[in-house]
Amino acid sequence: MGTPGYRDHPVADWDSDATADWGEAEEFLHKYHAENPGAGSLPARLAEVYAEISRTGTYEHTLDEITYGAKMAWRNASRCIGRLYWRSLHVLDRRAARTPHEIYAALVRHLEVASGTDVRPGSRAGRQGAIRPVLSVFAPAKPGQPYARVWNDQLIRYAGYRLPDGSLIGDPSQTEFTESMELLGWKGQGTPFDVLPLVIETPQHGTHMYELPGSAVLEVPLAHPEHDWFLELGLRWYAVPAIANQRLSIGGVSYPLAPFNGWYMGTEIGARNLADTDRYNLLPLVAQWLGLDMSSETTLWRDRALVELNRAVLHSFARAGVKMSDHHTEAARFLEHVRREQQAGREVPADWSWIVPPMSGAATPVFHRYYHEADQRPNFYLDEEARLLARSGRPRAGLHL
Repeated sequence: MGTPGYRDHPVADWDSDATADWGEAEEFLHKYHAENPGAGSLPARLAEVYAEISRTGTYEHTLDEITYGAKMAWRNASRCIGRLYWRSLHVLDRRAARTPHEIYAALVRHLEVASGTDVRPGSRAGRQGAIRPVLSVFAPAKPGQPYARVWNDQLIRYAGYRLPDGSLIGDPSQTEFTESMELLGWKGQGTPFDVLPLVIETPQHGTHMYELPGSAVLEVPLAHPEHDWFLELGLRWYAVPAIANQRLSIGGVSYPLAPFNGWYMGTEIGARNLADTDRYNLLPLVAQWLGLDMSSETTLWRDRALVELNRAVLHSFARAGVKMSDHHTEAARFLEHVRREQQAGREVPADWSWIVPPMSGAATPVFHRYYHEADQRPNFYLDEEARLLARSGRPRAGLHL
């Protein structure tokens, strides 16, 4: 449930026209005031926003508007199964951050708040491992002006190394990005779980690279509840899945830098990150250690290895006291979210191919129904430039600092 999923809707590139859409602004403000009766005079706010857009091409959200708008965006994220908790989203207003170092400090703080690892005096981050849904919103795009952005697709990612013999170490999905980071001067330790640096670009200060401190990267070593040999595999995974390159759209205003996290559903790690053939591809290794018959697909060795790998992930996070949900529980909670939203008179947009878990889908209640698919705003979007940067670590004009 950790990632809201992207809507493939390219709109804002680095130097795009970011004129606020009055129709979207009006629609958002009507919804916001309808759901928040104490928000003040709607006619007065509409007049104020209309005048501001007419004068400047955009408008500034109040803190309450941006906080509730971010929650609505999560509620509308059709690829996220964990939306029952949308009201609990903690929004950090970082619109005043301008320099790469200010942005970096805010991103570190985001991860510390989300994971409960902030130990500063007076911190309200909570217990370590009690993962908290957090969204940090930075400055919006403005007409005719470039904006700050993070190249990484997630705040925490493991490097992928391509060796001379063609073999790979680490996350194969990150090999191209890792190579670009190495060209920029970064050097990892060459292990399967090296945390990649953050690359932050601002119009005034260019591109800067930052290593994440240990306080910001809570990781869980993976063990199995029955097989002691599992620890010998040396596996681990990070606790906070924070999407970094999504664009948050609220009321016709785009926020190109708005990292967001929930907590993991176990299958995101055990059935995708560690199991996919183009990722860590661990099913053959786990099957070998389990002593399974791999001579034929009819032995279902992949399925048996997949279940044990996912058991290890759930067991390990529970043992470490790090919040995680299983796919059966989360599927039932999603249907509870659908029920509540219907009672509130709202339809729930959902992409079946993302809502149904990647393991034992037919054994969950979300499998056996159809869903309303719609692009409802506020929402999150992946733009083409962001997609390119996250994959290659290179902007269109080429690699630069």
